[in-house]
Amino acid sequence: MFKITNKTVIITGGGSGIGKAISLLFAKQGAVVHIIELNTDAAEIAVNEILTAGGQAFSHTCDVSKQQQVIDTFTKIGKVDVLINNAGIAHVGRVDTTAETDFDRVMNVNVKGAYNCLFAVVPIMKTNGGGVILNTASIAAHVGITDRFAYSTSKGAIYAMTMSVARDYINDNIRCNSISPARIHTPFVDGFIAKNYAGKEAEIFEKLSKSQPIGRMGQPEEVAALALYLCSDEAGFITGSDYPIDGGFITLNN
Repeated sequence: MFKITNKTVIITGGGSGIGKAISLLFAKQGAVVHIIELNTDAAEIAVNEILTAGGQAFSHTCDVSKQQQVIDTFTKIGKVDVLINNAGIAHVGRVDTTAETDFDRVMNVNVKGAYNCLFAVVPIMKTNGGGVILNTASIAAHVGITDRFAYSTSKGAIYAMTMSVARDYINDNIRCNSISPARIHTPFVDGFIAKNYAGKEAEIFEKLSKSQPIGRMGQPEEVAALALYLCSDEAGFITGSDYPIDGGFITLNN
């Protein structure tokens, strides 16, 4: 089950964290993986891991906030069966402590970046008779997260974009869903804690882990497994849905 042999899959931000776990798993299940990354080195490392394991993968250096770059990259790739909009950045701050430049930066990557990829891929999928889109939202799209104003705003937009695309293209055989992770233990999280809570790394890591009722952060591989199911033929009856993967955060913390 859950084989996606020879399907062409684009994964933005596929060189690290959740994106890398998705890239590795999809390649293992037979997909031809195209990693779109601003960090060329990270993309190449992920591609080499896939190739070493016998999979098929390619890397593309692209700034998803630049529409023409995205269109050119997608055109170069050609046929696309699956798009995973995963690229994103975070920001710490409340509305009155979020500078306009920071707000714009988060919107450009998280929201405009996803829009640019949707704009580029939908015509391709319509021509090819359908496809699957999976967007990475967040628990922040559903509940209030302290000091995450801009990030929460961007992920709320991702959730709404998912519902809109699912509705608009259901008759074109395009399925669109989103996933909403809670805190997932990635190198990004470790770097984020080190940058913002220097000297308190262990304390903050424990606090963030315990904020999930299940008592720990999730693993990237757990998110990748959910992504694989939602993009597989076995999930063919699922569209216009968001799937929290949050250790009980949304329902059990309220």
